[in-house]
Amino acid sequence: MATPVSELEAEVLSLPAADRARLVERLIASFEPRFDQQQAWQEQAEQRRADVKAADVSMVRGDEALARVRARLG
Repeated sequence: MATPVSELEAEVLSLPAADRARLVERLIASFEPRFDQQQAWQEQAEQRRADVKAADVSMVRGDEALARVRARLG
């Protein structure tokens, strides 16, 4: 018999953040077919993460990034 969703939800929410994030990624991937564009976005995200870790670029807070975009568009 399958575990009720409410029990799964409670168990998942008790996991550490890294485990929950991995689970979310797997669940989302299960809904989406693998297209070339999706793979390209994944590679881009991985490259950006590597750039940040290598200190080749610096991160900007979301509100600041939006302000910069709005200033350029304005």
